[in-house]
Formats: sequence, C-alpha cells, structure tokens
Amino acid sequence: MTAQKNLLNGSAQPLRGIALICLAVLLFASHDALAKYLSGFYAIVMVVWARYVVHTLLMLVIFVPRTGLSAVVRTKRPGLQLVRALCLIATSVFFTTGLRYIPLAEATAVNFLAPLLVTALSVPLLKETVTRAQWLAVLAGFVGVLIVVRPGGALFTPAIILPLCSAFFFGLYQLITRKLAEVDSPTTSNFLSGIFNSLIMTALVPFFWSMPSWDHALFMIGLGTCGMLGHMLLTEAFRHAAPAMLAPFSYGQIIFAGLYGYLIFDHTPDIYGVVGIIVICISGLAVAFAQRRR
Repeated sequence: MTAQKNLLNGSAQPLRGIALICLAVLLFASHDALAKYLSGFYAIVMVVWARYVVHTLLMLVIFVPRTGLSAVVRTKRPGLQLVRALCLIATSVFFTTGLRYIPLAEATAVNFLAPLLVTALSVPLLKETVTRAQWLAVLAGFVGVLIVVRPGGALFTPAIILPLCSAFFFGLYQLITRKLAEVDSPTTSNFLSGIFNSLIMTALVPFFWSMPSWDHALFMIGLGTCGMLGHMLLTEAFRHAAPAMLAPFSYGQIIFAGLYGYLIFDHTPDIYGVVGIIVICISGLAVAFAQRRR
C-alpha cells in the first residue's frame, strides 16, 4: 500500500527501489552462507540464537533512541505478533538445519516456494480469490522442486523436507505480516520478532553452548547484521516501488546463493538443478504479475 501511495503522489523512485532490493537479497544470501558455514561448527540452536540476539541489539541501538522503547514495542495484536515470531523462528531453524545437508542455491530455491504457498494459503486463511492461472503457477512451482530433487538424484533424501518446511512457515509468516501491517508498523513487527525469538533461543542455548573462536564470533555478529539490515532495506525498497516490479529482482538471491555456493562451498548446481530453479522462479514471477494485473 505504501508503494502504491508513493506512485500516486509521484514520490516513487523505482530505480532506487530496485537497487535497495538487490542489496537486500545480497545480504540475505550472505546471511545464509554464514549460517551454512557456522552450522558446520556449532549447534543450530546456537547459530539461530546469535542471529536474533544481534538483530535485537542492533534494533535497540538504532530505533529506541529515536522513538523510545514504548513506541517500538506497542502493538495492537500481541498474540498475532507472537505467532508471527514463532513462524519466523521455525523458518530459521528448518532452513539452517537444511543447509547442513542441501547445497545453498538449491535450498534457497526451494525456500522461494513461499510466495506460491502464500497464494495457496490466502484462500483458506484470508478468504482471497485465486485465479486458475495462479493455481497453475503454484503447481508449476512444485514441479520445479521435483525437478531439483528428482527421484534417484543426490538431493532426493529426507533432508529436502527441511527447506520445504521452512518455505511453509515463511509463507505463514508473510500472511501474518500482511495482516499485522494494517495495525502495526514494520519497525514494531521486526523488533517484537527479534525480542520474542531472542528470549526463546536464549532459554535453549545453554544446553547447546560451545565457546566460539574470535573469528566465528565475528561471523555470528555478521550473521545477525546481514539479517537485520536485509529486512530494513527490503522494507525501504517497497516504499519506492510496487511489489510486482521488485519481484523479479528478489530472485537474485538465488543467483547470489549460487555464487556463494561455488566460491565458498565448491558446489555448482547440475543441469536438473538449474532447470528446476528456473521453473520455480518463473512460477513465482507469474504469481506476482498476476497479482499486479488484479
């Protein structure tokens, strides 16, 4: 809605929005690469804990001095905010665990089923109408996943369920975010998610704790910084351009993930992986453009 208002009053800056979302998805891919690297040394709980604690501390430093703590944490839907935070932490745990077993580019592509799941789940949860073309795009997205993990292929293991679960919870997270946008600011929603998830993971982390080395501690700080800045830039991007315009550039995250996978983890998707990733991207873009036409 904000992007549409900007377009109406002439204050939209599409090129700036595109630049911001490209930087945001680079940060998200960097976050995932750091998570995959750190998960090889530490328990998943500890990696996810570091991500949310750093996220929350940075938001405390950046936003609280400007607006005050009460303004940042004030919400009209505390219960729904908690559910949103739980969906986000489930996304993080499932996706980070999946990165232990699934290459970065392929796991990222499977996680991009989330926009398609949002379309499917919006029917029972938001009572929205979905066209036949949109349902076909959703089906095509799942076909793309089958191509990536084809039966008999190296990725056809139970581990592929992990990024699929991540995509499911991320889809729920986006639907709840859409509802909360009607009553709470993005700053409040992101800050409360950080607070809730930091408290949950802090309660669990003593059972999984191991002292990180100095370089790994810096990587953990980088992990949370990339996550928090990525979400801030993404929110800012939607202030300058419509979601349908930015959708094609959001899939740049898969390209960045592939580059990190090649440079850091020495992995290149095979031809089936590339074809499946392309099918998933096209399906997601079809849903985005169909929504724009409506």
